This record gives sequence, C-alpha cells and structure tokens, in this order.
Amino acid sequence: MPFIKTNFPGLLVFEPTVFEDNRGYFFESYNQQTCTNESVNTVFVQDNQAKSVYGVIRGLHYQLDPSAQTKFIRALSGSILDVVVDLRTGSPTYGQHFSIELSADNKKQLYIPQGFAHGYAVLSETAEVFYKCDAFYDKTLEAGIQFNDPALQIDWKIPSEKQIISEKDMNHPSFANCRNNFNF
Repeated sequence: MPFIKTNFPGLLVFEPTVFEDNRGYFFESYNQQTCTNESVNTVFVQDNQAKSVYGVIRGLHYQLDPSAQTKFIRALSGSILDVVVDLRTGSPTYGQHFSIELSADNKKQLYIPQGFAHGYAVLSETAEVFYKCDAFYDKTLEAGIQFNDPALQIDWKIPSEKQIISEKDMNHPSFANCRNNFNF
C-alpha cells in the first residue's frame, strides 16, 4: 500500500512505487483509483507550485471552514521539511505537530486533511514544491499560526540567523490565539 498511516488521524504519507532503469525513473505521483482503493476520496480542484531558496520558511497556513483545504504535497526538486499542526478540537493529536522530509530524491508525499495548519522549510539550495488542494483559495478565510510559537516546539532544521520569513508569516498569532473552527 502506498499510503502509510501516521499517529495523526487522517494524515497519511504516500510512498509511490518507483520504476528505475538506465534511462531514469517513472512513478505515478497521483492516481485517483489508487486513492479510492485506500479510502482517500478527495476531489482536488487546484494545483499550486512554489520555488524557494535555502532557509525560507513558509507557514504555518490554513483556511477556515467552509473553505478548509485538504492538501497533497510533494517536492519536485530539492528538499523540504514539511510540518503540520493538528487544529481539530477533540482530536487525540490536537495541538501537536508532525514533520517529515519531502524531497525529489525520496519522492514521498504528504496527504494533509482539512483541519491542519501547514508549513515547510527549504533544506536544500532551492526547492520546488507542488501541492493539490480540494478547495479554492479564499483570502477572506485564510489564517495562520506563528511558525516559531514556543508552545509548538517545532525544529525547522534551519539556524535562526539563516531563516527567511515573510512579514505576513512573522505576524501570525500564537497557537493559543489562532482562529480555529475545526472539530474532530
């Protein structure tokens, strides 16, 4: 099975079967039938792609209901530390974070259900990140959490003097003060 369960309900790691030979490699990065066979029945409506340099930390971002987004994330080039925080009140992992390295080399992907804040740090010289979403971007419902909130204890694997953070991401509220309308 290409989907591996984590300790966070609904949060899945996707490890595709990669076919390699002297010409290179081939793998299915998304197959609706494979997802359906594993009870992943998300209908994606938007694809996003970003390129960033070493030290960039993007996040922690999410959209509130009714525009909450499920995301399916991978690194097309380079390497990132992908991080999510469970915002679902009543979840056994509420307020906890999960992190995983996603890279062009390991070809792993992360399936993030609605109700998680998401962010990533670029660990390589550059990285291109691609992700599918099941809801369209809605500026009126976008929200975020401080990437460096001490209560979350996230190690972004980037020394503080090398971190590159947008002004917008620097001004998100703490986890304790974030906007949240998710229930487990």
